[in-house]
Amino acid sequence: MKAYNTKDIRNVVFLGHGGAGKTTVVEALAYVQGIITRAGKVTDGNTISDFDKEEQKRKFSLSTSVVPVEFKGEKGDIKINLLDTPGYFDFIGEVEEAVSVADAAVIVVNCKSGIEPGTRRAWEMCEKYNLPRIIFVTNMDDNDASFRELSIKLNAEFGSRISPLQIPIRENGKFIGYVNVIKQKGRKFTSASNKEEITVPEYVQKQLETARASLMEAVAETNEELMERYFEGEEFTADEIYDALKANVHECNLVPVCMGSGLNCQGMNYLMQCIDKYFPSPDQREQVGKDMATGERFTAKANSNANLTALIWKTLVDPFIGKYSFFKVVTGEMTPNASLYNVNKEQDEKVGKIFVMRGKEATEVDKLAAGDIGALSKLDVTQTGDTLVAERNAPVEYNMADIDVPYTYMAYRPVTKGDDDKVAAGMSKLLEEDKTLRVVNDSENRQSLIYGIGEQQLDIVKSKLEDRYKVKIELDKPKFAYRETLKKKVEVRGRHKKQSGGHGQYGDVLMEFEPSGDLTVPYVFEERIFGGSVPKNYFPAVEKGIQECVLKGPMAGYPVVGVKATLTDGSYHPVDSSEMAFKMASTLAFKEGFMKAGPVILEPIASLKVTVPDAFTGDVMGDLNRRRGRVLGMNSNHHGKQTIEADIPMSELYGYGTDLRSMTGGLGDFSYELARYEQAPLDVQNAVIAAAASEEE
Repeated sequence: MKAYNTKDIRNVVFLGHGGAGKTTVVEALAYVQGIITRAGKVTDGNTISDFDKEEQKRKFSLSTSVVPVEFKGEKGDIKINLLDTPGYFDFIGEVEEAVSVADAAVIVVNCKSGIEPGTRRAWEMCEKYNLPRIIFVTNMDDNDASFRELSIKLNAEFGSRISPLQIPIRENGKFIGYVNVIKQKGRKFTSASNKEEITVPEYVQKQLETARASLMEAVAETNEELMERYFEGEEFTADEIYDALKANVHECNLVPVCMGSGLNCQGMNYLMQCIDKYFPSPDQREQVGKDMATGERFTAKANSNANLTALIWKTLVDPFIGKYSFFKVVTGEMTPNASLYNVNKEQDEKVGKIFVMRGKEATEVDKLAAGDIGALSKLDVTQTGDTLVAERNAPVEYNMADIDVPYTYMAYRPVTKGDDDKVAAGMSKLLEEDKTLRVVNDSENRQSLIYGIGEQQLDIVKSKLEDRYKVKIELDKPKFAYRETLKKKVEVRGRHKKQSGGHGQYGDVLMEFEPSGDLTVPYVFEERIFGGSVPKNYFPAVEKGIQECVLKGPMAGYPVVGVKATLTDGSYHPVDSSEMAFKMASTLAFKEGFMKAGPVILEPIASLKVTVPDAFTGDVMGDLNRRRGRVLGMNSNHHGKQTIEADIPMSELYGYGTDLRSMTGGLGDFSYELARYEQAPLDVQNAVIAAAASEEE
């Protein structure tokens, strides 16, 4: 592949609902442009994008793939980096990474399925990043697909910015071509995406007039001169329409709608023409970062004449393919064998060969201009999100995408004892690839936890460990961090007395145990000894006994909190008393006193925020009530969504992500943080105690 100048590059991310046909459209574009000789199918597991074994097994995308294609544009050859992203919400991190380096988006909508939750998510993401976009309606070859009905729904959902550029032509219910709204001419497909001109059928004239009028109105709003001509009934030239469309698309004021069939490769050339005409090149967009010398906000536009700066936006780690760090050249040119500086790690990084990735296929290239996307292999310290620069004394750090925080978690352990190191090694490689995964060692409950966006993602982690790294893990419901405390004040005596020949052991304490009122602190120790009934040098030993006891409570073995222990009296033996004896005495006193003082189990309470469309607030609040949640209030974001705030037991949040997605069609988001501990209901306490007893057995 030849080197392309910045103005001849388009970085386009394909977004949409899972199963809408993004990978099929990307495959069709590659086929039409001669990249492949035969278009693969997702169901056959032979597409360029879905090269991972898990993707081929499950028949959907799990990660973002880059498929660069060359296209003979209106003003010369251009290179289009197609970024094919997953549609399922568990893999949103891959989408966010791709969007961070894209300059425009194609939202793929299945005409038969219509607007789906993933369509709305894609639109929201484009709005968030102010990303120019085109909607491509695929599956037009389905006899039950109604483009007119979908156009009405798109307008209702996304507003007047929606502007169809094509009207479908059908013969005997079969999709055979389209009418070009701008040129008002009919086109009939001959083979794949090739076409010939035909007369516009009479039955589409009314639809054409409506689409044309809407388009002309959008063009007229571009400037006052065109508006005046529009009101005077004057026709615009094709060039004026194209220029106005380009300006409006760049400003996100207009969203063209194109159509075709991914499976039949229909409409692909027209889509490529739209990408060429209406989408910006990288030098027309800004990359935001921070000037590390001054700490101030920094923006850069793609410029090959400046010093090299590049953003690492994705990492691929595969035992068969190797490790590749995907980068976007922001400024300057990337060339082989360069010595670069990693700003984030503050270390030098030696670059060897540079590659252009097409799926899993790596092609070596001599250079990549500003705005282009490529890959580097075997970098030592560089990770996703890092910035590489050529000038160490002028470092900048580019902002990485806002990666979703993982809140779904499960406990995991090796199936085979002794495989801990293998699991850790494999897991570290998967964490390099996916920034929405997180591993936590929960020493309190002696368990390892893995966090992700959803349960399906965690199941795929399990499969990848087995397939790639030949190690098996089990995923289980995690143990929750309960606490134990007491409710009443008691006084108990603890006496440790043992005689075994020679010196014996003797320690005797009288202690009060009562609530301290502070559940954030395990215990408070005080003494009120008069007359030296217990020598001062044994006070630390008495406290040591309490300190060890609160680590594992008498009820169910959970840490104890909120206890005040006061040493009030006792006795000692001048020969047999020792620190160990007094420590044992205080231990005996604690265990007896705690169980007499109204012991209870405390459960962790989370402060939860759930953001959902208005229509789902009733269902969500009802579900929270069923989970023992307390709804505290609601706040509108004035974009058709409500944020529900609630307190809820952490144990009730297990599996919540999956249930919320089911309730809201994937349109609900949630976040939480530990707020405090509260006394658990009696049935929950009994279940926790029974589970602990069962585990001991």
